[in-house]
Amino acid sequence: MSTRKGIETQPADRIAADNHDSAGSAGARATELTEPTDLPTAGALGQFLSNPPPGTPAEVVEALTLMAGAPEDPLPPRLYFETVEQSPVAISITDDKANIRYANAAFEALTGYGREEVFGKNESILSSNATPSSIYKQLWRTIQRKRPWKGTLVNRRKGGEDYLAELTISPVLDAAGRIRYFLGMHRDVTREHELSVALRQQKTRIETVLDAAPVIVVLLDRDGRIILDNQEYKKLLGDLRGREPITLLRAALKEQAGFDPLERAATGNGFRDIEISIEVPGSSGPRWLACSGSAVNESDSSLAGYFIRGDAGDQRLLLLANDITGRRREIERAHLENLRARLAEQQLAQGMREALTAASFQLQVPLNMIRAASGMFKDGTGNPAMFADMLGQITQAGETALATLSRALPTEVLEPGVNVNINELLRHVLALETDNLLAAGIVVDWQPALVLPELSGHKNELRSLFKHLIDNALQALYEGGGSQRALRLATRALDDAVEVVIEDNGPGISPGLRLKVFEPFHIGWRNRRGRAGMGLALAQEIVNQHAGSIEIDADYRDGCRVRVTLGNVRPQD
Repeated sequence: MSTRKGIETQPADRIAADNHDSAGSAGARATELTEPTDLPTAGALGQFLSNPPPGTPAEVVEALTLMAGAPEDPLPPRLYFETVEQSPVAISITDDKANIRYANAAFEALTGYGREEVFGKNESILSSNATPSSIYKQLWRTIQRKRPWKGTLVNRRKGGEDYLAELTISPVLDAAGRIRYFLGMHRDVTREHELSVALRQQKTRIETVLDAAPVIVVLLDRDGRIILDNQEYKKLLGDLRGREPITLLRAALKEQAGFDPLERAATGNGFRDIEISIEVPGSSGPRWLACSGSAVNESDSSLAGYFIRGDAGDQRLLLLANDITGRRREIERAHLENLRARLAEQQLAQGMREALTAASFQLQVPLNMIRAASGMFKDGTGNPAMFADMLGQITQAGETALATLSRALPTEVLEPGVNVNINELLRHVLALETDNLLAAGIVVDWQPALVLPELSGHKNELRSLFKHLIDNALQALYEGGGSQRALRLATRALDDAVEVVIEDNGPGISPGLRLKVFEPFHIGWRNRRGRAGMGLALAQEIVNQHAGSIEIDADYRDGCRVRVTLGNVRPQD
């Protein structure tokens, strides 16, 4: 459709009225627009234009010429007019000064003005003071340059009600390229604007609530990419020094809870209040989080899914993580106090066992000698029979004492094997040793792995293992007498095990003693401090029970480095 022909086409009775009374009122001319009659045929119109009646206004001849179109046009001018008249879009045609020359039915319905009311009036009749003047200036600059302008204005209906109009204005040029008319099309987008504002407000409210919530909130797509997060998530990102929190959260859920949250969400299943821990650099302990996840199925946003309703959209995971570190630390604090008492009892019983075991071991030698002497006398190769009887009584008394000592040994009762976190157990022991470490002026360098697999083991036995090793390092630092005492503990995950490294900058252990120190009753310290020499021997026994190994690093020259490897094999209860 040719724009120029469609815009300037006018009803035949309007043309006739202009021919008889070119000075007719604007209202009468506008009224005639509302009742168009059939236009002349192309032949009759051609005859009229070839010999117009005397007094016919020049603009009427021009308009009819434009209406006639080219001979080869397949559509009659009447069709152009009816198309514009019946269009659901409000259309108006103005002269080059923006005075309204035509308005269609949709224009009347939208603005509330009848055509007879606006004919000859300037388009500014629709203007509202709510539109900045800069918008109008930009509009006129554009159309005066013979370019279409599209934008939004605040217009006012006849009844005084403002509405938002999405407006397109196109200049209509004559054969010489001059602007003769402007074609304006606009529609009411007030409802769309209200919905858009409501949507933005709703989005702002949701973001405000999410950012104010003291819970980590993150929405993930099926590939684990972040779609939405809140301030608590960003704070955790800062605490982790730029390392993406969701990576650690997923890894912790896999290791500590045994499932991948994305895989669970992909099946439409969620989870609730799963407690996990992650290591945060520079923190005094792990960060404990209670995680919950919900599978969210978003609508399909593709064009192909326009007519589809139901659950055919993309799968999302909404992950919530509540920081419960404070609560866990309170629980751990109470647990540590209980543990301190239990370990004190355990150490007392262990000291008794060590003392009794040592006494039993030491009694073996004289008893063996007495047995030998008694045998010699009984064979007649020694002293008189009376002395032999006395030695027999000594032997019997010694054996009785040995049996008594053996019965006095406390029975060791192992706790059931459970899943344990090595970082947590080491942290417990460090907390128990805090007073000793501070009193000795020892600097502790604690470097736990951010995520460790849980192992099967006996918690108290493993705590005893680490306490023996830390006590051994403390004694080495005392013996070394250095002014700068340092203790380093580190953990890392192996394929199916966990490695614990304990280093001190004490005097170290000579190569010849690296195996001997694990023998029972071996004491290499200058100050025995009431020790029975069973600490490292018991440590090795506990490691063996947990399918692991313990060794002193022969390549370490700055003190002593002990490497402990604990396997992921459930020990025997």
